[in-house]
Amino acid sequence: MSALRLLSPVLRPLSAVLCLLSAVLLFGPGCAHYQLGTGAAGKLTFQTLYLEPVENKTLLPQARALLSTQLREAFARDGRVTLVNAPEAADATLAVTITSYRRDVQTVREGDTGLARKFNLTLATTATLRDRRANKALFENRPISVQREAFTDSGQLQSEYQTLPLLAESLAAKVTHAALDVW
Repeated sequence: MSALRLLSPVLRPLSAVLCLLSAVLLFGPGCAHYQLGTGAAGKLTFQTLYLEPVENKTLLPQARALLSTQLREAFARDGRVTLVNAPEAADATLAVTITSYRRDVQTVREGDTGLARKFNLTLATTATLRDRRANKALFENRPISVQREAFTDSGQLQSEYQTLPLLAESLAAKVTHAALDVW
C-alpha cells in the first residue's frame, strides 16, 4: 500500500502527458492541411484585375466615387489578385454599374404616421467580369444588391448620408466575393 502511494504522484503527471499526447495524435492530423482563407486562392483563372470606373445610372452622384474607392480597397485587402491601372495590363476586367437606389418606409413616427422613422435603403448594381486573354465573359450583368436600415431621428438627409458609406462597403465586399470566389 505504501509503495502505491509513493507511485501515485509520479503517475498523475504521466497520465496527463499521455492524455495530451493521445489528443495530439488523434486530432493533430485533421488540422495539418488547414489553410486560412477562402480556399480558392490558387484556383483563379486570372492574376491581375482592372477595375473599370463605376458607372452610375441613379440620381445619387456621390455613390460613384464612394463605391469605386470601396471596391479598390476590398480587392486590395483580399490580396488574391493584383490591381492594375490599365485594361491592357490586366488578365481580367471588372465593370460595375449602379442601377438603382431605393428607400422603403419600414416604420412610421408614433405621433405622425405620414412621416417615416426608419427606412430600408437598397443599393443595387450589376457587375460584369471579363477574361481578356480568352476574350470571354466569366459572368455578365450579374445583379448584386445590399440593404441597410436608416433611422431618421437626426433627419432623413443626414441619416442617408451616414448610411451610404456602409452600403458601399457592403456592396464592395459582395462584388469582391462574386469576382474572386469559385462561381
